[in-house]
Amino acid sequence: MNKFLYVLSILCLTVICCNSIQAQTSEFEDNSSKAIEFKFPPLQVVIDSAIKRSAMLSFRKHHIGVVESTLASERIYWTRNVGIQGDSRYGNLSNFATNNDGVSNTAALTTAKQFNYSIGFYLKFPVFDVLNRKHQLKLAKLEVEEAVSMAEFTKEEIRQTVIRLYQDLILKQKLFQIRSRSLGDGRVNMEMVEKEFRNGVVPISEYVRINGMTANMEADYEKAMSEFITAKQLLEDMAGFVFGLTLSN
Repeated sequence: MNKFLYVLSILCLTVICCNSIQAQTSEFEDNSSKAIEFKFPPLQVVIDSAIKRSAMLSFRKHHIGVVESTLASERIYWTRNVGIQGDSRYGNLSNFATNNDGVSNTAALTTAKQFNYSIGFYLKFPVFDVLNRKHQLKLAKLEVEEAVSMAEFTKEEIRQTVIRLYQDLILKQKLFQIRSRSLGDGRVNMEMVEKEFRNGVVPISEYVRINGMTANMEADYEKAMSEFITAKQLLEDMAGFVFGLTLSN
């Protein structure tokens, strides 16, 4: 009795799996009548686009502008010790004068409007600025060279990253296509085994084994598709545009 119930439960499970596989097979056959293929742009186009829209590279270039401005400021820093001063005054000028000749004492007060001005030139020699000027200019030049080198390093890093992602995407596409073909063959084989099983040619143990193999193929297919989509979206995000999709018979 227990053996009979065990065989009956397996048969029920088999019928359910058969119906599910039939629906998936018909859907797959409709979709597999056309092969999906992505037309990837040339590698250099992707590299140029990624470099153009890189926020980090843009930051590096702006930093070059900052240190170049600092260098220009250091080159004219000495002018702060040289200058021209001017002063002007306008108003009422009062003069008071006395005259004592021994006989009489005379006092006089005069008031007049006057405009007075003065212009002068000054030159200072701070000892620290004089001794440190050469080092300040050298430091500013090194900062400019450092900023330029960092920008080139960032550009090279972007180029290498794009190359790795591009080649990885091509590999993921090939693996996805291999898994897709394997799944298609596996489903066709499963359909044939199902017919033979219904006709009593294939034992239930063989049917269950083939069904498990097909399920593993489906899992491998889904994993390969997920990895391919992830690799494609990462490279598209870096390049800033979506790669074209074509369907070919």
